[in-house]
Amino acid sequence: MGCQILKRLTELTFDNRFARLGDAFSTAVLPEPIEQPRLVITSPSAMTLLDLDPAEAQTPEFTQLFAGHKLWSTAESRAMVYSGHQFGQYNPRLGDGRGLLLGEVLNDAGDYWDLHLKGAGQTPYSRGADGRAVLRSSIREFLASEYLHALGIPASRALCVTASSTPVWRERKENAAMLLRLAPSHVRFGHFEYFFYTKQHDQLKTLLDHVLSSHFPEALQQSEPTAAFFRTVVERNAELIAKWQAYGFCHGVMNSDNMSILGITFDFGPYAFLDDFDAQHICNHSDDTGRYSFSNQVPIAHWNLAALAQALTPFVAVEQLRETLDLFLPLYQTHYLDLMRRRLGLTSAADGDQQLVERLLQLMQGSAVDYSLFFRRLGEQPAEQAVAGLRDEFIDLAGFDQWANDYCARSALDGLLPDKRQLRMHAVNPLYVLRNYLAQQAIEAAESGDYSPVRELHAVLSQPFADQPGMQAYAQRPPQWGKHLEISCSS
Repeated sequence: MGCQILKRLTELTFDNRFARLGDAFSTAVLPEPIEQPRLVITSPSAMTLLDLDPAEAQTPEFTQLFAGHKLWSTAESRAMVYSGHQFGQYNPRLGDGRGLLLGEVLNDAGDYWDLHLKGAGQTPYSRGADGRAVLRSSIREFLASEYLHALGIPASRALCVTASSTPVWRERKENAAMLLRLAPSHVRFGHFEYFFYTKQHDQLKTLLDHVLSSHFPEALQQSEPTAAFFRTVVERNAELIAKWQAYGFCHGVMNSDNMSILGITFDFGPYAFLDDFDAQHICNHSDDTGRYSFSNQVPIAHWNLAALAQALTPFVAVEQLRETLDLFLPLYQTHYLDLMRRRLGLTSAADGDQQLVERLLQLMQGSAVDYSLFFRRLGEQPAEQAVAGLRDEFIDLAGFDQWANDYCARSALDGLLPDKRQLRMHAVNPLYVLRNYLAQQAIEAAESGDYSPVRELHAVLSQPFADQPGMQAYAQRPPQWGKHLEISCSS
């Protein structure tokens, strides 16, 4: 962090811009404390976003603040209202049912960070639920947020998880927990949908003005700021989804209320990273139709952007919105192909690269090839030796041999020396992957009171590209049972 001067918790500066929008946009709610709070894990790098000294996590006050027992005097705890399309069906009133925006912190660099406490108890938007989060879901979101960040994929950040003895009931009796997450904004597509469909167009304009001035000031310099804002949202989402697809990340619940206007990964539920490559993989066992399967994430992102566009029609001509929407797929394809070239160790663009990628994925499909480890192993040796070592992973050997010949010839065009090739490929192909079975093992230990496995897993995943001595167990293929864990929305 260079010469950054770190602060104590009591020195945070709050400037609660969203709260000042008023009661039409959020409701004042205080967090409900959890019993016998215990700090499970913190992210030192997330703490420094607030200029906080990571040593502050060891203070009793830290746990008290993030277990809902006290608040900063300048914080303004609010539950946000929004709506959204859930599994394709419009739900007219959602909102923060178990989370609270505690306030917006302004750090010394001039950056704003929302402090959002998940599992903080009931709000007017809880819809009969208890407003709590459980330890397993809190740990899963913590790990995913921080791992995606380490991969270079935009995501909300996670500062800490706090466990408790407060009982809650899901599929079984569990204990409540709280997660403190950070993001520059928690405004979703669903915020715009709520004010559009309730015909509150004055409030919709107020929300739009807030978003533009707070998060898209460059759009205000354009002749049509709202159109420029939407184009930026399309561009950011095209790049985000390309990174999801390139790295095998499955979100699981791409409802429009789970889509951030900033183009960051948001609201983690039954997510997964692909183990064996399967384009049709469904990570949410509640998704009976496969709406949010891995291969559907691209068209669903486009669908959600269209839902946002609909909410902007009072301010932008429909034809202009359609033209901007049409940019999504070409932008996505450009970003995706660039990422896959990097993963394959290709340093230039050439005709046939897209087909080379597509053929590889078709060969992987049904061959039980580990998606992440394939690319890592591909970079460990010169191309000819690497493909020879990977050949037995595939069912269609003749097809793979043809692909391998074409890949080696294509790789030779770039002329990288073996050492440089390995360095470049290892910099983009992780050795350590957040697999569901690793998260599950850490969760089970944490539920029994042992937090060391989740802390070690987080430490390893914080440096996913670097070979870490003694951590080979985290770089293995998953056991068969680990490939078939059922993850639900409550996870």
